[in-house]
Parts: sequence; C-alpha cells; structure tokens
Amino acid sequence: MAFGKGSHLHLIDGSAFIFRAYHALPPLTRKSDGLPVGAVQGFCNLLWNEISGGTTNKSKPTHIAVIFDASSITFRNEIYDLYKANRPELPEDLRPQFPLTREATRAFNVSCIEMEGFEADDIIATYARLATEAGGSATIVSSDKDLMQLVGPGVDMWDPMKSKTLAEAEVFEKFGVGPDRVVDVQSLAGDSVDNVPGAPGIGLKTAALLINEYGDLDTLLARAEEIKQPKRRQTLIEHAEQIRISRRLVTLSRDVPVEDTLDSLECRTPESEALLDFLAKMEFRTLTRRISEKLGVEAPAIAEPASAAPKAEKAAAPAEIEHPPFDADKYECVRDMNALSVWIARIMDKGFVAVDTETTSLDEMRAELVGISLSVTPGEACYIPLNHVQGADDLFGSANRLDGQIDPEQALAALKPMLEDASILKIGQNIKYDAKIFARRGINVAPFDDTMLMSYAMFSGLHNHGMDELSETYLNHKPIPIKPLLGSGKTARTFDKVGIEDATKYAAEDADITLRLWQSLRPRLHRERVTNVYETLERPLVPVLAQMEMHGIRVDRQTLSRMSSAFAQKMAGLEAEIHDLAGETFNVGSPKQLGEVLFDKLGLQGGKKGKTGAYSTGADILEDLATEHELPGRVLDWRQLSKLKSTYTDALQDHINPETGRVHTSYQQTGANTGRLASTDPNLQNIPIRTEEGRRIREAFVASEGHKLVSLDYSQIELRILAHIADIPALKQAFRDGHDIHAMTASEMFGVPLDQMTPEVRRQAKAINFGVIYGISGFGLARNLRIPRAEAQAFIDTYFERFPGIRDYMDKTIEFAKAHAYVETLFGRRIHTPEINAKGPGAGFARRGAINAPIQGTAADIIRRAMTRIPQAIEGLPAKMLLQVHDELVFEVEESAVDDTIARVKAVMEGAHEPAVEIDVPLIVDAGVGDNWAQAH
Repeated sequence: MAFGKGSHLHLIDGSAFIFRAYHALPPLTRKSDGLPVGAVQGFCNLLWNEISGGTTNKSKPTHIAVIFDASSITFRNEIYDLYKANRPELPEDLRPQFPLTREATRAFNVSCIEMEGFEADDIIATYARLATEAGGSATIVSSDKDLMQLVGPGVDMWDPMKSKTLAEAEVFEKFGVGPDRVVDVQSLAGDSVDNVPGAPGIGLKTAALLINEYGDLDTLLARAEEIKQPKRRQTLIEHAEQIRISRRLVTLSRDVPVEDTLDSLECRTPESEALLDFLAKMEFRTLTRRISEKLGVEAPAIAEPASAAPKAEKAAAPAEIEHPPFDADKYECVRDMNALSVWIARIMDKGFVAVDTETTSLDEMRAELVGISLSVTPGEACYIPLNHVQGADDLFGSANRLDGQIDPEQALAALKPMLEDASILKIGQNIKYDAKIFARRGINVAPFDDTMLMSYAMFSGLHNHGMDELSETYLNHKPIPIKPLLGSGKTARTFDKVGIEDATKYAAEDADITLRLWQSLRPRLHRERVTNVYETLERPLVPVLAQMEMHGIRVDRQTLSRMSSAFAQKMAGLEAEIHDLAGETFNVGSPKQLGEVLFDKLGLQGGKKGKTGAYSTGADILEDLATEHELPGRVLDWRQLSKLKSTYTDALQDHINPETGRVHTSYQQTGANTGRLASTDPNLQNIPIRTEEGRRIREAFVASEGHKLVSLDYSQIELRILAHIADIPALKQAFRDGHDIHAMTASEMFGVPLDQMTPEVRRQAKAINFGVIYGISGFGLARNLRIPRAEAQAFIDTYFERFPGIRDYMDKTIEFAKAHAYVETLFGRRIHTPEINAKGPGAGFARRGAINAPIQGTAADIIRRAMTRIPQAIEGLPAKMLLQVHDELVFEVEESAVDDTIARVKAVMEGAHEPAVEIDVPLIVDAGVGDNWAQAH
C-alpha cells in the first residue's frame, strides 16, 4: 500500500538495541562452534514481536525498517574532532554479532538501512519527517534520549525493554522541557558518552531551568550578562562558542538523502524457509519453534553438537530449597518501637537476619539513612521507615517528616546490640555499602555474609552479581524496579520522598530476596569447591575496604587547578609548535584536517582513507609516523594532555568531599573476573604513570600535616608467579639471586653477556617479558617496539625456544580451559571461560584471557591476603591504609612511625601467600616515602 493517511511507520534503532540486548541479557554462544549470539537472539525477539504484534504497543506498523550505524565516523567529526572520542572499543564477543543482526533483519524480510557519513539517529529523524509530511505517523522503537527531540505531533517513541510509550510528557519528565527545546538543554548539559562538551558545570536540571527562564538557547546566550550567579554567567559567556558547537553536534539532521522510499518499507510477511533456516543456523531452538508454529510450518531440526566443553552449573535454587511465592502485600511496615522489639526478638531467636538500608545517595559518605529492611524467613520481611519526608522538591523548599515513623536514634539504639552481636549473622547483598552507612552512625556490623561475593566466588566470568540478575537467575523472580519509584529527569527524587507504602514493598522485598539468595547460594560454596576462596579472600576483605574508603585520601584542589592551567598552556604551546611544523594553522583536534596536513601537504607515507574519504589518524597511525616526522609526535603529546586535563585534573576536583577535604573512592570486589579490585567514583587505579605529566597528577594526593604517604609495591609479581607456575629454572634462579630480570632475559635470548648489555636490548627483553603474560602477538610487539613485524615475531619465537616452559604452560592452560570451561589461581579462585571454544574473532581474546587469568588472579589473591592481615599488623601504629592500586598499597603515617610501618607491612606482603601456597621465588616489596603520592611511589 502507498504510504499516506493512516499509515504507521516503525523505525527500529538497530545499533542502540544491539548494545542494550548485549548488556541486558546473559552471554550466549552457539553450541556447535562457540560463536557469541546473545545479542542476536535479543534482537530477533524484538523484531519478531514488532512484526507479529507480540508487543503491547498500541499501534501495529504498516511500514517498518531497522536503521543501523554504518561506521563511527560521520559529518559530526568534521564539526568537532573529539566527538565520541571517549567511546570504548567494542567488546570482542559483540563485534562478530553486528553483521549477524543485519542478516537477521533481511531474514525477517524487513528493510535494513544504513548510510555512510550519517548516524542511525539522523536517518530515523529523516524518515520520521517524511512519514508525517505524507500524512502518516511514526513510532521510533528506542529509548535513546538523543531521539527524544523528534517526539511531537505524529511521532512518538516505544521502549520495548520496558513496554512503555515515550511521548511529550515523558520527554518533559526526562529533560524538564518539551521536545522542541531538548536540543537547547543538551547543548548546555553536554554528553560525556558522546564527548559533547556543553557548558562546564551545567547539568540537565540547571540547563532546563535556564531554557525555561529565557525561552531558548540563542536568547540565553544573548542575555548571559543578566544572569545573577557569577560562575554560571562566566561559564556561559566564556564557552558560548563551545555551546553552539555542541548544538550542532546534538541536533539531528532531518534531511539525509535517503534512497529507500516510504512505500518500499511496507511490512512484508517473512519467507518462512529463509527465516527458519537463519534461526536454525543460529541454533535458537525456542524462537525457531515459536515462529514455525505461528507461520504454520514444520520447524527445521537443529542438531546437537557431538561434544561440547562442560559448562559451569548455573541452575536456580538447589532442588531441596522450596521458597514461597513473593507477595509484596504481606510485608510489614514497622512504625513503632513495640513492633520493632518483636522483630529483634525473632532475629535473636533465629540467629541470622538479612538486612538492607535505603538511603538518599549511592555515595556512602554523604548519604542520609531513610529506612532499614529485615527478613528472617522467606516471604516474611519488614521495613522500618525512619526519615521519609514530603515537600522540599526545590532548593529552597522545606521538608516535613511524615508521621508513622520511629525516631531514628531510638531505632538505631535498639538495633545496635543485635547488629554488633557476634552470635547473630547479618546477611547482605553488597553489604559493604550498608556497613559503611551503619559505621557512620557508630554501629560496627559483624559478623556477616554477602550473597554478591558468594556469587562472585562461584560464577566469576559467567554473569554479573547484582541483586536483580541473581534474583532472576537463581530465584526466577524479577524484583520491583527502583526507577518508577525515584522517577527521572525533572521529576527525579531521592528515596526519602518515596511514599512509605511503596517504600515498604520495595525495600522489604530486597531483604526477602537477599535471604532467599543466601539460602540458595550458601550450600553451593562447598559443592563448587570455593568455600576457601569466599572465606579467606572475599569476606574478610569487606571491612578492610570499608575502612580504607572511609579514610579517603587528601587531595590538594589548588595543585589540581594549577595543573589544569599548566596543561592548558602547554597544549597551546604544542598547538603553536604543530602549526609551525605544518606551515599553516589548522584544528589540531580535527582528524580530517590533520590527515590532510600529514598526507597531502607533508607527503608522509602510509595514509589510508576511510569510507568517508578522510584519512585515518588514530594513535597507532601517528606512532608509526612519529619516526618519520616531528609533527605526529607533537599531536600525540597534545592529545595526551587533553585527556589528562579533562579526565583527571578537572574531574578529580568534583570528587573532593567538602566535609573531609578528601577523595573517597569505592572499591568493587566483583569488578574483574580475575579477582583484581576495581576503583570507581573516582577511578584512582588508571591514573597514568608512564609519562611525566601523568605522574605529576599524583602530586595532588598529599599527606596531612605531620604525616607522610608511604607506598609499598610488589616488584614484578606477575613475572615471578609466571616463573613459578610455568616452572622456568632460569627465571626462578634469576629471581632468587636478585638479578635484573630483564637483562637476564636479554642475555639468555640474544646471547649478550650481562656486562655488555645495552639499554635498547634490555628494553626489548622487558617488552617481551611483560607482553608474553598477556599473550602478545608479533604484530603487537612490533608496534610496541617500533620494529618490523617479522623481527618482533622472531623475538617471540626465540623467547619460547629459550624458555620452553612458558609455551608448555600456555598449551596446558588452554587445554584445561577447553575441558573444564574455567581456569584456577594457585589459591583455588575459579575464573570461568565460557567463550574458550569460540571460533572467529572471539577465540584469540578468550585464549589470551585464559592464559593470563591464573597469573593475574594469583597476584590479586596475594595482595588480598596481605590486605586482610595488615590491619592487625599495624594495630597500635599511627598509620592508615588508604589505597590499593593493583600491586601497590598506599598508607598515611605519622612521620615518627614510618620506618616501623614499612617493616611490618613489608613482612606481611612478602609472606602473604604462606602457608596456603609455596612459591619457588621470593616476593619482593619496594617501599617509598614522600609528602605526596608522586614522591612516595
């Protein structure tokens, strides 16, 4: 049918949905060859629901198309060279799924559209305009906020994940303005994900207030002098041009020269043979059966693979545990001390309790306690509201505490003996957070169990360990979502503004879920043979990390500010130098302009144009060119300074706690599959140290008056572990004798006597030593050393000839992983490798991960063991452990106790593996002292 009045076009944001499906759904691989297909399966389910009317969306489409991004480079990169510059690399298991989703779209007989130089959002905007101009309507199947500017008469959005329509009211809820002013708000607020700069310091709420007050962005900028707040006024005046550039970046083009007509997008019935063949090829058994029944044809047979690697058990609750159905209406709201006393008595009788807190923030150092939930029997839980209020929706409003709540001090005084009672086990999900909330109120929660850490000890590498995912995976129950309670955009609120009745259902269910998870997971620790990992590596670390996080580390704001200014000046100087080398002025941050200078004007070799016609100027290209000409090296320096300034010296200032003057990072025990800790809000583990400018950032981390910062760092611990695990006599003896391991390796490999060793040869050996641990290829080593690939591969081949134990270790580790679907550290930590039998691009990644995991994981286990012992070792000393950065620990110590602290901590760290594991080489710890972190490390 011709598109016109009554026609309804569905525009599916294909690229965005692939990412949502990938992150929302558990990993899935094709059994026959290990190909990752989880995102493809999610995509196919969406598409089938759209064309079959399986969603609850109010209007079935008459026309439909799936829109994809053709590439990451579009016309916006010419407007602003750093647009989307911070986007991480695609996960290796997601990359091969993109072409499969295109294939799936065609198999469903749906139009598949993408265009070079334009984002999927621009194509969607264009078709939405064409649809309304033709008298029809359009529904955008996406939840992407960037598309909300298109909502209006004849155009709405549909979020298939939440089965929710997004119209003008929902846009206003998100942005605080109507769709016609979304672009203005985004121009001010910017977007860290897409690297849209916006106006520094202005977020969505402030941007909405300004646009609502002045009407539109142009009027606001024209009248910026009238703004009363000095900082806000100065920001808008100084960054006006940057804001206008941001507007060009966030404004969707509605005039893309699309080739497919609206008529060509008419819904078509899938050709059953082609569709079912594709689904069978993907081995989607359930979907194949469901669609074949709907189409009235016989489903093709999907053969089971002849053999497959065993998979780690991922069952629901053990069969012997039967839980009652969830019923939120049965949860109790505890509103007086008598009712609370009854619950405390039940807990004392049981000997255990699941406990959870509700607060106003995820930042434990600033969060206010709103309520506490408890559960001692599955299906029975309570919520104790303490600080729910009404009102205070704006900065100057006043909040009224709701009636029917226990006085917080009385409640905590009653709960304190139970929470500190050594005979009562407290059960939590990520209990470190709750323990810090209670600790700030004088309550030391102990002893405890943590269901998140139980899951991590058993299933690291298989799935995430948040409560929602664990509940759905092991209890087959989807928890009450938090977002509808807290809202979003202009209507967003903190938990203290949630009504007590709704809060009771949500919070008490959390405690109920936690108790059920504990009953399901606790017995499995023994069956999975990881009880020792949980009891010695995971659980004891919780109070240690909580104490470190609460201490925080002092950061000098003025030092950071001076560094930001210095970086800005140095960047300006580098720009001038680059322009001088180029013989012309150009935008250093523009890849297009830079490519033209390098390859057209200067005539450097190796220029390659992408699909947009612009030369590639990535870091790898510039590193290769830096050996031929000075300019590429200067550009790399400029880019590095730009990242240091935006990511560290500017951003760290926002994380300084106004009450303590310190930065309080949070450590995630489950942040890496290998056992390494992850640091967030802010991430203090990724501060660069390989360059002088990067090392200088540590100068801003300072000791308090009368104190010193002390750094203790394992020396080459992963190489030492490799020497032990792979049983390499030459390396082990070198470590025992205290030799320079890199010089020794060079001597072994290249036959150069130690007294004739040159720095260049030693550097090459060092690169190989560390590269081998991570499964480096000849190509990767060639790039690192800037030597021909054949020469680099020859180095690696020689290395394996000299140290055959390493190759044997690699082969045996991969063989073990393929047979068991996991590898283990020396301490029994199990790291699952579900993709180890994958084919194609994911195979190399999975094998490298399997080889590295026992080494990196053992190193992580050793420092965890040290950290749990250190508090007792330094007890009585005026010393506090503040930071852990991979193989390094940082302390703040009174000057008089520095030597004693170093001696005690060093002894603990160097013997942390004992008595559980004997290692054939000594572990050595280096110590440093200074007024700031840079001096100490």
